[in-house]
Amino acid sequence: MPSPDPIVNIVGLSKTFGTNTVLNNVGLTIHAGEVHGLLGENGSGKSTLIKVLAGFHAPDPGAALQVRGRDVALPIASGGFRDLGISFVHQDLALVPDISVVENLRVGSAVAGSRPWISWRREKDSARALFATYGIDLDPDAPVSSLSATERALLAILRAVEELGDRRTLLVLDEPTVFLPREGTDLLFSVVREIVADRKAAVLFVSHDLDEVLDHTDRVTILRDGVSQGTHRTDGLTAASLIDLIVGRSLDGEHHAGTGRVFAGVPPLAQVSGLETPTVDGIDFAVRPGEIVGLTGIAGSGYDDILPALYGAVPARAGDLSLGATRMPLPSITPIDALDTGVVYVPPDRKIEGSAPELTVAENVTLPVLERLVKPRVLNGLAARIADQCDVRPRDPQATYGSLSGGNQQKALLGKWLQTGPRLVLLAEPTQGVDVGARARIFEMLRDTAAGGAGIVIASSDYEQLSVLCDQVIVLSHGRIVAELTGELLAKHHISDTVLGSTREAVKA
Repeated sequence: MPSPDPIVNIVGLSKTFGTNTVLNNVGLTIHAGEVHGLLGENGSGKSTLIKVLAGFHAPDPGAALQVRGRDVALPIASGGFRDLGISFVHQDLALVPDISVVENLRVGSAVAGSRPWISWRREKDSARALFATYGIDLDPDAPVSSLSATERALLAILRAVEELGDRRTLLVLDEPTVFLPREGTDLLFSVVREIVADRKAAVLFVSHDLDEVLDHTDRVTILRDGVSQGTHRTDGLTAASLIDLIVGRSLDGEHHAGTGRVFAGVPPLAQVSGLETPTVDGIDFAVRPGEIVGLTGIAGSGYDDILPALYGAVPARAGDLSLGATRMPLPSITPIDALDTGVVYVPPDRKIEGSAPELTVAENVTLPVLERLVKPRVLNGLAARIADQCDVRPRDPQATYGSLSGGNQQKALLGKWLQTGPRLVLLAEPTQGVDVGARARIFEMLRDTAAGGAGIVIASSDYEQLSVLCDQVIVLSHGRIVAELTGELLAKHHISDTVLGSTREAVKA
C-alpha cells in the first residue's frame, strides 16, 4: 500500500508560452509506494509538467514544489533532478544499440565519475546482482541490439533506478511501453512494482493505453487543455469514465464489439494463399471489399510478420497475394510492386520506418504523389487539405514531421497513403502511443476508407481496437491460424481468451 505522506507535491503550477497557457494552476500529489498515472490528450500539458520536473522549463511565478516534505526552489537547475532523486525513462529509452548491456548501464556514471579507469569485471558482477534482484535474465556482455523490445525497456528502467542509488524518490516513465507486446508490459510492471514495494520511492507513469493504466496504477491525475481534472483512485474507474475525463465527452462506438457487418458470400477483394515466413507456416485468408480484418496473437505467434511480407518489405518464403485478377508471388514482390497494385502499408514504428522526421509535414505527406506536384504552392496546398481532412495539428505544412505529437504523426501518415485511393490498406498497430481523441479520428478515417470499398488488414495486440473496428479477427499461434472470430465473438474478452487459450493449448501439446 502507498504511504499516506506525499513524496512529491506540486501546487499552483502554471506555464505560459507567449499568449498560450499550457498549464493552468495544476496540482499533483504523489505518495511513496504508489504507481501514479498522468493522463491526457496530446497537448494537454503532460510533457510540459515533466519538463518542469526535469528543469528544462521554468514555471510561471507562484508554483511550489516539495520533495519529501522539503521545499524545492523553482526552476530546478539543469541536472538538479538527480540531486532530488528523480529520474526519467522516455519512449526512445536513450540506449546505444552497438555497445553492451553493462556499458549502457554504466555510461552515465562513467561520464560523470572522476575515476581514471573502470573495472569491467566488477561492473559486470554488479550488473548481474542488479538483474537478479528484480528477477531479470540479462547478459551484461550482450549487445543491446540483440535484446528484445521488452528487455531494452527493462534495461532503461533499471539503469534509471541504479543511477539514483539510495537517493531514489520518483521514477518518471514517459510512455516506455508504446512498442512493447502485451505480455512484455506485464513483465515490465512486475519490475515497477518491485521498485515501489519498499515504499521508499514512487513511479509517475505517462501512457495513452487505458488498459495499462487501469491494470497497473494506484491513482491517476488527468489533464485537459492544461487544467487538472482531478486525481482519482484507479480501482473506481472504468475505461469509459477515463475517456470522459480525458476528452470531456463520450466517444461513441469505442466500446461496441464488432461492426455487425456480415461478409459471407461476398467475393474476395484480396486473397492470401500459402504464406510462409520464418514465423508463419503456410496460412490462407481473404479480405473482401469494405471489410476490416484483424490479425493478432502473442509475441512470436507470427501475426506481426504477415503485413511486411505482403508488402514486400521483408521477403516471404512462399505464397501468393491475389488482388482482383492480379496474382503476385510473395517471395519476389517489392514495395514498388505493391504500390503499383494499390497496396499501401503503415508500419508500427512511424518515426523510423514510416516517415522522414527531419522533413516537413508537407514533404512527408506528398511523397507518394510528388511527381504530380511541380510547384511548392501546389505541394503546400495539398498538404494543408490533408491536414484539414485528417485533423493534423498544428495546421502548418512547414512544421517538421518529427515535431508533431504521436497522434498527429499517425494521422498525417494515414492521410499520406489514403490520398492515393488504395485498394488494400495494411496497418500495423495503427493507434500505438496515440491519445484517445486522435484514436477516435483514426477510427473514423479507417471506417470511411472501408466504406469506400477498400479492404483493410490490421495487425495489432490491442484487443479493444480490434473489437471495435474489425469485421473478422484472425488469431495465430505458432505461425498457424487457430481461430477466425466474427459476430459476438469479436468482444474484447473473447479475443483475449482465444489468444491466451491458444497459448495454453500449445503448452499442453
